[in-house]
Amino acid sequence: MLGLAKGYWGSRSKVYTVAKNTVEKGLQYAFRDRKVKKREFRALWIQRINAGARQYGISYSQLIGKLAAKNIGLNRKVLADLAMNHPEAFKAIVDTVK
Repeated sequence: MLGLAKGYWGSRSKVYTVAKNTVEKGLQYAFRDRKVKKREFRALWIQRINAGARQYGISYSQLIGKLAAKNIGLNRKVLADLAMNHPEAFKAIVDTVK
């Protein structure tokens, strides 16, 4: 347990009981935040897609709906990357679904 607490400040790394509590709490946060990270990235991708789509006169929900209707299987991660780094490719996708 003290090995896992290495690097913590003060009694959190030296006193067994305090270190045990700190390490257990840290592991709880790590477990929880592995799930939260996925949520936060999805929200970020949606914001980026929405910002990119609105430049071309379409909303996020309309874009996703039309992509699904045309059976274009691009996920949100790829769409967000195109909107940020390759706007000409993103514009081609938006023009395809309009």
